[in-house]
Amino acid sequence: MIALPDGLDTPALVVDVDVMEQNIRSMAEALAARGVALRPHFKTPKIVEVARRQLAAGAAGLTCATIGEAEVLADAGITDVFIAYPVWASEPKAARLRALAERIDLSVGVDSVAGAGALAGARAGVRALVEVDCGNRRTGAAPEEAGVVAAAGADAGLDVAGVFTHGGQSYAPGEEPKRKAAEAEVAALDLAVRSLADRGLAAATVSAGSTPTAVLSARGVVTEERPGTYVFGDRMQLVIGSCTPDDIAAVVATTVVSTAVPGQFVLDAGAKTLAKDGAPWLAGHGAVMGYPDAVITRLFDHHAVCELSGGAPGPAAGEVVGVVPNHICPVVNLAAEVVVVRDGAEIDRWPVDARALNH
Repeated sequence: MIALPDGLDTPALVVDVDVMEQNIRSMAEALAARGVALRPHFKTPKIVEVARRQLAAGAAGLTCATIGEAEVLADAGITDVFIAYPVWASEPKAARLRALAERIDLSVGVDSVAGAGALAGARAGVRALVEVDCGNRRTGAAPEEAGVVAAAGADAGLDVAGVFTHGGQSYAPGEEPKRKAAEAEVAALDLAVRSLADRGLAAATVSAGSTPTAVLSARGVVTEERPGTYVFGDRMQLVIGSCTPDDIAAVVATTVVSTAVPGQFVLDAGAKTLAKDGAPWLAGHGAVMGYPDAVITRLFDHHAVCELSGGAPGPAAGEVVGVVPNHICPVVNLAAEVVVVRDGAEIDRWPVDARALNH
């Protein structure tokens, strides 16, 4: 796990650059060996310096969740971006898409005939990829209906470039959920490609994406993968087996501010630092490094209440500890900057360039 530098003003989000670089290399090498392109999801780091390092390691481009994230990348000179989201292209989003398309190679997701029509009507000049549902039940057309959406978009003047999906149902402990989700991604995309072909449309880009399934679904019709969390890792990925403790590149450094109540201690990193993401199979709001018997049972805005079981020893007031967040993506979005460390020493600070750009 990450060694924290001395003298930090807490709470602070700390990134070990060597661990991060190894994560970047490992994913790039794994996908290159399978002949599948890597398009990392920028919604995890939201930091231009990280995106540049991913591109330098071989990434073909970047994925975003919002137009705002894409605008940050464009401002940084990154020119191949996919907004993997069914953007509803009414004003002012349509104007922003038009402006972006004049600067970079931009692709945007659609998942309905109406959405494709709205994007075409915006005359944004972007490529469109049809999103299909592979069992996550969030967004995405039925795979067999992908051709209907694509044909409607093409008839309205859209450049339909392919299809994509997200195997979010892979987020569960054990190998079986990941394997099944990867199979579902490949099967849904295969069906979607054939649905486009039935209407005379080719899918040049066939995009899958999630950190747990990135390597497993890199086969068959799939041409690219869009993992995001792999770059930093988090507690969810650790528990479900998608990373090891040595792969955790980001933790929250936080100070014990109170031990007044027996059997518990309180940290200065609350919900506005750690976020509140969790899962039914995950106890508490993060893992306290060095104190495996501590459970973060309650979060307030600026307090994290940690309970100790069975009389286990806890940290002293004033001690700085690291917390591995349950889900790193919202935690980064709450931070203004990250403290970059190597071998436990601070070497830099990077701004979170796309912080709070949720639209």
